Amino acid sequence: MTLSVDPAERQQRESECSCCNAAIERTWNYVYRDGTVWAVYFANCYHHKDQPHDAWFDVVMGTWGDDRASDHVTFGCRVGPVENSAFPAATLVDALSGFTPAAVHGIVLTREQGLEHPWLTQFWEIVDLVLEKDPTVRGHLYSV
Repeated sequence: MTLSVDPAERQQRESECSCCNAAIERTWNYVYRDGTVWAVYFANCYHHKDQPHDAWFDVVMGTWGDDRASDHVTFGCRVGPVENSAFPAATLVDALSGFTPAAVHGIVLTREQGLEHPWLTQFWEIVDLVLEKDPTVRGHLYSV
């Protein structure tokens, strides 16, 4: 299985954090598995004031096209600083924290459901791909 993204399809928008008025950079893109769309990721990079920089990901996985969402599953994770490490770490969290689910999200997994889901390994592979290929996410987490 080969995962890829097309940098030309990547989208980005900036908004303001409601807790501290700092910038939030939101980026998203399709993820291809062997040349076919398999997922879409949304990464919110928070520039909180007086708090560590972190990013919250939601990844919707499943069949795409022709308004298909019957097999969609949404995972969530937080990537950011952890104690006693110079590098950020990823932690599975409830998906869509702070967002309202829509039909396209399919089953929105809690952390506990995600830990038991058969697509968990593929989710982590997508997170690794985003950390490597998305310049906003990479710069936010590794240039601090």
